Formats: sequence, structure tokens, C-alpha cells
Amino acid sequence: MKMPIDELTSEAEREAVVGMRHAMHREPELSNNEWKTQKRIIETLARFGLTEVNTFHKTGVYVDIEGAAAGPKRSIALRGDIDALPIQEERDDLSYRSQVPGVMHACGHDMHGSIALGTALAFHRMRENFSGRVRVFFQPAEEAEPLGGRTVVEENLLEGFDAAVGFHVRTDIPAGSYGARAGAVTKSADQFSLEFAGTMAHGAKPHLGVDAIAIAGAFINEVQKVVSREMPVEDGAIVTIGTIRGGEATNIICPLVTLTGTIRTGSVERRMLLVERVRDIAEGIAAMHRGRTNFNSYAGEPPVVNDGAMVALFRQIIVQSMGEQKFVEGSASSGSDDFGFYAGCLSSIYFWFGSKEPGNESGVHTPTFGVSDITLIPTTEVAIRYCLELLRS
Repeated sequence: MKMPIDELTSEAEREAVVGMRHAMHREPELSNNEWKTQKRIIETLARFGLTEVNTFHKTGVYVDIEGAAAGPKRSIALRGDIDALPIQEERDDLSYRSQVPGVMHACGHDMHGSIALGTALAFHRMRENFSGRVRVFFQPAEEAEPLGGRTVVEENLLEGFDAAVGFHVRTDIPAGSYGARAGAVTKSADQFSLEFAGTMAHGAKPHLGVDAIAIAGAFINEVQKVVSREMPVEDGAIVTIGTIRGGEATNIICPLVTLTGTIRTGSVERRMLLVERVRDIAEGIAAMHRGRTNFNSYAGEPPVVNDGAMVALFRQIIVQSMGEQKFVEGSASSGSDDFGFYAGCLSSIYFWFGSKEPGNESGVHTPTFGVSDITLIPTTEVAIRYCLELLRS
């Protein structure tokens, strides 16, 4: 299968993009440890004349390209994430398979970072032909805390920008097709930890104690009613209990149970309400059973919310350049992405590029996941063309 290339990238740039993808895939690095990747990106940018780069979040890189042409001075931010996952790769067919035991690019960030590289190189070469500014982020730590996207916002690295562009490989869209939809396309991902405290007693005399396991069981049943009876179905709210620990013996009334979980929603407006309602349920259940509770929550990624006008422009570009059949709106994801921090600050788009081919249908975060190189340069050129149109808007 061969995909069209529109010559928005030079031959040298295409070689650099493919080379970066292979190098990142061979030497994947976990969140907050992307030191070799950072060095490789900086060295490649410098080889093409982009020597004034900036670092952030310890292992991240961003670079600004200023256009020299007359025209509107808009500023566009584009993000490519660069971290890998703690998964052992099982793709022996790849010449560039991971050489790091237990670590692989199982979510396509080697593709994302390489697409960002190609975008930066092309805009640097074309700087006499556009006005405005493009800031390209090579962002670490999308997969694990502390999140790189949060740092981008906390350090005001989006201040003065007009729009942000993100993208992600998608395994249920055919290779060569692209998708985007308006509104929430991922969910927030807030974590919580919870203790239920009771009173120890002999297992034969439960009336003398307060059973923390019984309290936890009641909470697990009741908390799902917050989703099914209090949240609009279009929010796609999800409360997941991920761990539960308690009890030391079969004949002792358990005095303490700990739980951890995640709270997800596509609603910016009801995100905090959902967290507070989970807290309310925990406190109410504990009181009803004569126990005590300690609830803590931690704010993770916000939902990614796509701007309708930016999606419409993206669809127009895909349809005009590739044909109606190459645009797939796609459904919203139940997962999360820290591009939500960007989308919370700026009008944004988070588009999808397909990877589905016969024999290549494994999902992300699995040991057999993979994306063919054939999608790499065409998607880079889609990102370049789209950013050019945004700068002209």
C-alpha cells in the first residue's frame, strides 16, 4: 500500500522524520525519563538550522518558528508527545523493534513526536512564505504523572497563542484516513483514594465491631448510581474502582479497607460535581454503617474538547485534498489525554489518523501494537497543511 505525498516536506526532511520514528521506537523511554529522546530531537533540529530551542518539564523540548511574510500574525501551538509505556514488545517482524526490555512505544508516541519534528522542519524551511508563529512541543510524560501537559499550562507556555493542534493514531480508522469531531473527544481522568475505617471484633461476634468490608461493598454498589441516575448520558461518566485492600484473617471483622479508582467524564461543567458526589456517597455510606471515611482526590487530565470551527476546517482540507471517503468523523474516546490542558486554554483540535490495515489491527497499549511507516509522511503533511490554513485564517 502506498500513500500520496504532496511535497510539503523535502526529501531530507522525510528521511529525518522516518529516522526519528525508528530511533524512538528502538530506544523507547518512559514518562519523565525521555533524556535520550530529548537529546536526539535537539540534535536533529540543530542539523536543519533550528538551534534556538527551549526545554521544559526537564525532558521536554519546544521550538518557535517565526514566519517572515506579511500577513496576519497568528500563533499556533502543535504538540507531539514522546513517552513510551512499560510493555514488552512482541513484534519480532519490525527491524526497528524496541531494544529496551519491558518498554515499548505501544501508543504511537514515536509517530506523534516524529510528525511534530517534520512539521517544525518544514515550517523552518518555509518561513519566508508564511506570517505568524508556530510553536512545536515535543512533550514528555503524557502517560504518567507528573504530566507534561500540566507543566505547559503552569509555565504559561501557551500565553498569547490563538489555537492548539494535537493528534493521535487510531486503530479503528483505516490507514490513510483521518478523523475529527466537535465537542469532547476524550474524558477527564481524576484519581481518588478512599479509606473506610470500622472497629475490629471477633468474626463470631460481628455485632461488637463495625465491618469495613461491608461498608466498602455498599459503597461499590451505590457509587454507580451517581453515574446512572445523576449524570446526563451524553457525559459518558465512568467511575472505576481499580484496587481494594482489606482484612487480615478469615475470623476477624475487618477494621480498615482502602480503595483507589478513577473518575471520568466528558463534561467540563460537571467534572468537579462528579468528584464531589463520589465523596458524598463515601461519607454517607460510612456514616450509615457507623464507620468513618477519609477521601482524597487528585485532578488529572481535563477532557479534550474540540472547537467546532477548527474541526470544520480540518474536514474541508481532508475532503478537498484526499476525497470525501478519507474523512471519518470517529466516535469520542473513553480514554484521556493531557492535551486536555491545551484545549482548556485555547481553541483546539485533536485529530485522528488511521492505522488499521489487514494484519495490523492490535489496539494501543498492547504488546503487538504497531503503525506502518506508510502513514508517517502523509500525516506530517496533513499537519503542515492544516497549520498553514490556521495561520491564514
